[in-house]
Amino acid sequence: MSERIYLASPHMSEQGYEQQYVKEAFETNWVAPLGPNVTNFEQELADYVGVQWASALSSGTAAIHLGLKALGVKKGDVVFCSTLTFSASCNPILYLGATPVFIDSDAKTWNMCPKALKLAFEESEKNNQLPKAVVVVNLYGQSADLDPILELCQKYGVPILEDAAESLGATYKGRMSGTIGDIGIYSFNGNKIITTSGGGMLVSNNEAYTKKATFWATQSRENERHYEHQELGYNYRMSNVVAGIGRGQLKVLNDRIQKKKEIYEIYQESFKDIEEIEMMNICDFGKSNYWLSVMTLKEDSKVKPLDIMLALEQENIESRPVWKPMHLQPVFKQYPFFTASKETPVSEDFFYRGVCLPSDTKMTKEQQQKIISRIKELF
Repeated sequence: MSERIYLASPHMSEQGYEQQYVKEAFETNWVAPLGPNVTNFEQELADYVGVQWASALSSGTAAIHLGLKALGVKKGDVVFCSTLTFSASCNPILYLGATPVFIDSDAKTWNMCPKALKLAFEESEKNNQLPKAVVVVNLYGQSADLDPILELCQKYGVPILEDAAESLGATYKGRMSGTIGDIGIYSFNGNKIITTSGGGMLVSNNEAYTKKATFWATQSRENERHYEHQELGYNYRMSNVVAGIGRGQLKVLNDRIQKKKEIYEIYQESFKDIEEIEMMNICDFGKSNYWLSVMTLKEDSKVKPLDIMLALEQENIESRPVWKPMHLQPVFKQYPFFTASKETPVSEDFFYRGVCLPSDTKMTKEQQQKIISRIKELF
């Protein structure tokens, strides 16, 4: 069996930055949660993306949970959310006892469709129940077209939680992804562009949000000599050891973005003469971090997404379907869904026709050519 080629796996820096910070944590016995690596990682990430405040947490999901809670979401409320995403974007809506309402994608950005969002707002206004928040997901490394979404949310007085789990380092009109909504979140899961093995970050220019999230994440312990708790708390803080990994990874983030871009461009160039293949559109309103290179096959293509995935699997190469939209998931099927499409919803269309290609930054050019050759053989 040939060496496994991964979709996206952890990639530690060649310079060993992560080990230096982790070693420091062990040498100073800061292995328990919190410590200098956590504090510094928060500051360094905030500086990188250009926000004032950050809270290092145990996962991106925890960040969404506390972010929605900070925005006042509670039992009986409604929260709008992108449908084309991973379930972690919307699970916390249910944690809080709120109702998710799913919004279809835009064909150019792959992210939340402003027209579908407008329809959802108009319907919710009619029902006299505006959403408490809107969760906008920046998919596969690219920002949503946020200006029309911001305009709608401002019109109705509804805050935005920007789920930038997949888009750290990307931009929208010169601003960093994750910093444009009222609250932004990042994920450092093992498959993300940088990793802490597991972890997340909540960011905001509103100190009250990050301060409250940090308080809840440390079991809502009051500032007393004894253990005093006036609110429900969570064990959601990042540990000082994994924060050290994050600090080291942050130093090579720009290198990782450059490598991801090269991978995408090689696929794009290699498949340009195959009429049935289209690579995910990259919008000119900002820069993607190219987290995953995604292709779609035209409807009349005789080669189907499963054919590609099975062919790659035979060569020990990992690939994956595009996210199955949340409104199609059994756990969420009873909740409302809005689309502006007159035919198949855009998110469903991408799910049926899409393939996420290996985008591992450790992948060699020879390995990528092997993937490309195997796919070309099918055509």
